[in-house]
Amino acid sequence: MPRFLTLIRIDEQHIPAEGPSPEMARRMGELLEEITKAGVMLDTAGLTPSAQGTRVTWSGGAVSYTDGPFAEAKEVIGGYALLQAEDKAEALEWTERFLRVHDAHLTVTAEVREIAGG
Repeated sequence: MPRFLTLIRIDEQHIPAEGPSPEMARRMGELLEEITKAGVMLDTAGLTPSAQGTRVTWSGGAVSYTDGPFAEAKEVIGGYALLQAEDKAEALEWTERFLRVHDAHLTVTAEVREIAGG
């Protein structure tokens, strides 16, 4: 069965400091329980803010390091989900449901990609 990596992109400047609303947290918990029981969710997690990250770049035969936050990035990867689905259509259905549990004032983008050879 194919596996898919969903990269969750967020605008860090618009994340509420107090975290998600209680209603969103409840909806998210219910969805994560359902997708896990369905055997689709293999792993998921949010990531720490980009200010705590480091980019490692290979260019011109040398490695360089850049500590966050990354000023040139409006959106950053804020989390991921590793899914095992029948096909891409099923992975997209679950991803859409994930996006719909977010509060309406948030902008969240999910990039769904099949894992090669998976």
